[in-house]
Amino acid sequence: MTVQLVTVGKTDIRWVKEGLDVYTSRLKHYVPFTVTEIPELKKVQALSRDQIKEKEGELILKTVGLQDILILLDEHGHEYRSLEFADFLEKQLGSGAKNLIFVIGGAYGFSDAVYRQARYKLSLSRMTFSHQMVRTIFAEQLYRAFTILRGEPYHHE
Repeated sequence: MTVQLVTVGKTDIRWVKEGLDVYTSRLKHYVPFTVTEIPELKKVQALSRDQIKEKEGELILKTVGLQDILILLDEHGHEYRSLEFADFLEKQLGSGAKNLIFVIGGAYGFSDAVYRQARYKLSLSRMTFSHQMVRTIFAEQLYRAFTILRGEPYHHE
């Protein structure tokens, strides 16, 4: 199984990109891990929020296959403590799915079509973070989960 992080838009803040790169390289010791950046839509001034979500949703769903598990990073998703997230991750890795795909949507969230196809929604916090910062925060939590599963001394509780 591979784990993929799909994001809408590029990471253009240098320190966010550097942090994401650190955890991307660390994660590759545990699982094939990739980050896929879906380009931001161009000329969206004439589009409504719903139209933007629909167009972004179409691009997101192109990354998902029938045997993949789609998990949305969403403010209304389930919140886990790190140990609980590690247990959740372990169950997903053992599910027989081809890919585990986590998605960070655009500024307006996800389309109804994306919500319908998602198997899970995950919230990192009740606070709101920028879509760029969430990339690094999530990658660190994913790395933390793998170290917990391997019994490595990264997480202290």
